[in-house]
Parts: sequence; structure tokens; C-alpha cells
Amino acid sequence: MSNSQDIELNGKQEFTITAYTENQIGILNRIAIIFSRRKINIESLNTSPSEIEHIHRFNIVIHETEEVVRKLCRQIEKQVEVLKVYYNTNEDIIWQELALYKVPTDIVAERAPVERLLRAFGARAVVIRKDYTVFEATGHREETDKLIEVLQPYGLIEFVRSARVAIIKDSEGFNAKLREFERREPGQEVIENEFLDKEKNVFSM
Repeated sequence: MSNSQDIELNGKQEFTITAYTENQIGILNRIAIIFSRRKINIESLNTSPSEIEHIHRFNIVIHETEEVVRKLCRQIEKQVEVLKVYYNTNEDIIWQELALYKVPTDIVAERAPVERLLRAFGARAVVIRKDYTVFEATGHREETDKLIEVLQPYGLIEFVRSARVAIIKDSEGFNAKLREFERREPGQEVIENEFLDKEKNVFSM
């Protein structure tokens, strides 16, 4: 469960909300409104396909109390297109963020300490040009932030970081839950043209 050291005096801590939804236009806007109406800032938002075809997965990071997060999840689950919502602390998940750093190529080439620093942070070059080189690093926010500090004295030109992607440690995946739901509550078989041969009995005019 959560680490008490990460919980502030006001009870707030970082939570990752995972929502499984149908891939429908407008669902992102309606989920965002749930947060904006409560004046809750979303620190990171990622949408991607899930392990189930046609089902998308949202990863939303916020800094709040568990009580507030629980209520938010209930509100999100009320959306018709939302199938299931989970929330977890950082200790309950495995998560990563990707960051890109653009630095002058001549600095990297001429100063060996820069190259050593990049290696120490596990960064790798993804583009090398005469005027600049782009490095990629993945990790937790503190790690990618630290690399910014390290590269600033060497003329860091540009920096960007992706949203969080997260896997729940103890989850069996939504696929298993969906199969279990279908086993307990099987849907009715759709019969095409069921009433086609009963036209006189269906229409009175």
C-alpha cells in the first residue's frame, strides 16, 4: 500500500487513476470536465489502446486525498462508455515517463563529461546532427528532472517529457474481469432479421 512518507500533512499524495473506456469521440472531454468542475489539476494524462481490442486505457495522475480520488473514480464510472476505473498509489504500480533532450552536438563531442553524464542516466542518442543531438531517457520524474539540471550548464536547447504510462502490479488485467463478467452475465444472442418474416404481425398499417 502507500508509503506514509509520501503522504503530506493534508493527506494528499500522488495517485494514478486507470480507466478502461470504449473508444468514443468526446469521452476525453467529459472525463476532463469531471476534474475541472472540482478544480483538480491533472498532472499527467495518457490515453492508449489496452490489452482488449477497441477498449482504450486512460492513465491520469493527480495529487489529492484518497477520499477525493475515490469520489472522482465513482463519477468517471458513471459515464456510459467507461467500463472500469481503478486508482493506485505509486507503490502499487510500475510506471515510466519518456523524456527527450536536445543539446548542441559540439558540446557533447568536445566535452567527455557530458557523454559520461548521459550514460550515467541511461540516455541514448536518437538523432545526431551537426548542430544538435537529441537524447532519450526513460524513468521516474525525479530522474528525468535531474538530467535537466545536469544538462543546463552545457546549453540544453530543448526538453520535453511524455505523460506517465503505468502498469498495476497486482492486477490480473481487465481482460480476465471482462471474461468473468461475460460468463456470469452472458449477453443475449442477436438474431438478424428476426421480424423480417413476421411483417404482417409487426406492422398494423
